[in-house]
Amino acid sequence: MLEKNILRTELSELGEFPLIERLTRDIVCRNPSTLKGIGDDAAILAYGENAVIITKDLLIENVHFDLSYVPLKHLGYKAAIVNFSDIAAMNGLPGQMVVGLGVSNRFSVEALEEIYQGLKLACKVYGVDFIGGDTVSSRSGLVISVTVIGEAPLDRIVYRGTANTNDLLAVTGDLGAAYAGLLMLEREKQVYLSDPKMQPDLEGHDYIIGRQLKPEARTDVVKLLLEKEIKPTSMIDISDGLASEIIHICKASGAGCNLYENKIPIDPSTINAAHEFNISPVTFALNGGEDYELLFTVSQSDFPKIKELTGVSIIGHITGKGEGMNLITSSGSQVPLTAQGWDAFLKSGQNQNESGK
Repeated sequence: MLEKNILRTELSELGEFPLIERLTRDIVCRNPSTLKGIGDDAAILAYGENAVIITKDLLIENVHFDLSYVPLKHLGYKAAIVNFSDIAAMNGLPGQMVVGLGVSNRFSVEALEEIYQGLKLACKVYGVDFIGGDTVSSRSGLVISVTVIGEAPLDRIVYRGTANTNDLLAVTGDLGAAYAGLLMLEREKQVYLSDPKMQPDLEGHDYIIGRQLKPEARTDVVKLLLEKEIKPTSMIDISDGLASEIIHICKASGAGCNLYENKIPIDPSTINAAHEFNISPVTFALNGGEDYELLFTVSQSDFPKIKELTGVSIIGHITGKGEGMNLITSSGSQVPLTAQGWDAFLKSGQNQNESGK
């Protein structure tokens, strides 16, 4: 039993990232093979000329996913992809995967087979070996824990804290679609709950629904950057929203930035959905999350190479720390960049994106 008068801090008072900083502030890596521990998208271990990259994600029912509209096969696929994306964010490629499942007795063998179909499909698509795992009983719904091991040459590893002043900010693909898809699914769920006779109306929203339920990891970009002899100066994947990830890079690098609103790539389907919800499409891109695109910085000397890459957009540049982190609006105004994306420990209703990473 807890003693009286012991100081108690609620998790919601700190939020996810301050909590991580508090819990890990005195952790010291003692082995020379550990090049990078806590503080990036994945850990980096050195063995010979190659680096081993290790990442882990935990997905919990009714926190990170809602089985009322997430098919089990899609859930398995996505659970793998979010980890493959972390490996790509270090400029590496995934190689092996281990999975742990916590399941209650309301799940049948056939249901678990569907989850495994998704996991196995992701491994097949990305050339990853499914090498083991564990399955245990759970009293709190479905829990999926995935660990992925990847690799890259030591000289190709990229961290989030190594951006330089005047570097260009670049992003792959388009942003905000996954959050648009989530809002659409949630809206149709509420309609169904209020009247079970009503069928979901998702016609015309295939793209944004697909981006939410079946994202992809941008390992293709990692291969393309190698082919074009481009090494980013820093990189991170977009799981918590563009604003949050840019702030991570800037804080880790001791830098500021200028992000240009009119340069942010947003698909027409996302724009249409944003208008349906009477929300700015830029808000979707900045704060939505779960796009799993890559955000990275490159030296200005690499601009001639970057501008030739299809599906890569230059959206800003890195500045000195004293200049702050700013969004330059379409009208030319400068406003401080703030992160309002997913935080695992905020109270219900405080998160922009209830699905999370």
